[in-house]
Amino acid sequence: MPLDGIADRSMSRKAMKAELLDAETELRLAYAWRDQRDEEALHRLINAYMRLAISVASKFRRYGAPMNDLIQEAGLGLMRAADKFDPDRGVRFSTYAVWWIRAGVQDYVMRNWSMVRTGSTSSQKSLFFNMKRVAAKLEREAAARGERLDGHQLRAQIAHEVGVPLGDVEMMEGRLAGSDYSLNATQSNEDEGREWIDALEDDASQAAEIVEEAHDAETLHHWLQVALQALTARERYIVSERKLRDEPRTLESLGEELRLSKERVRQLEAVALNKMRKSLDGQSAEVRAFFV
Repeated sequence: MPLDGIADRSMSRKAMKAELLDAETELRLAYAWRDQRDEEALHRLINAYMRLAISVASKFRRYGAPMNDLIQEAGLGLMRAADKFDPDRGVRFSTYAVWWIRAGVQDYVMRNWSMVRTGSTSSQKSLFFNMKRVAAKLEREAAARGERLDGHQLRAQIAHEVGVPLGDVEMMEGRLAGSDYSLNATQSNEDEGREWIDALEDDASQAAEIVEEAHDAETLHHWLQVALQALTARERYIVSERKLRDEPRTLESLGEELRLSKERVRQLEAVALNKMRKSLDGQSAEVRAFFV
């Protein structure tokens, strides 16, 4: 963390020493990048407004993200702005870039605020960054009128104020009220307290299921070996190559090897599978499915 602080200050000092662009120079650089892909012009434009990116990034420190990471995301937003900026619109680059910088930092904060993704729709973003401020404002206004808002009234007014569905407000309130906990945390303060991960259901097969599956697999293997004995050597080879390999052979490749047409290989395969069906008539549906 101390190293992060040193890097922050160094980056800020470097940004503060960058040149200040007047409107004419800024426009000339923007045209040079847009029309000629002049990287030197882009470099000057980015460096000149890096102080703006750092200023926007610093407003999001309260969300707990490392300042270096916030500045990186702000810098990426600045580069996106430079790439999409149209100097013909008559707008200053700084005015245009602020939106892209803020959007990039907001996306980063929402992605990393919790181990569980909060979401990135426009309503969720608006709630995430404004809900507490709007709630405080509404409670102050209600107190000034001598009123007290209960939870439901407050959530309903937040939804109206921000312009989002009430359900989104209720969902975000729960997300912001919770915290991420390690599954290795103990369920009690006792030395031998069980970890939360121990309470999760094990999705792996249980011992009885493993034995049953092994028995079924052995039986299936035996039935298939019996069925294969009813085939000629060539039919057995075709079925093995087409049905029993991890990566089944194509009709074309088998035809080339056996010097047969693709259609003839298909016919031999169909005859072989039909023989096997008849030899296993009455066995389980799992075995019969092999011949589909």
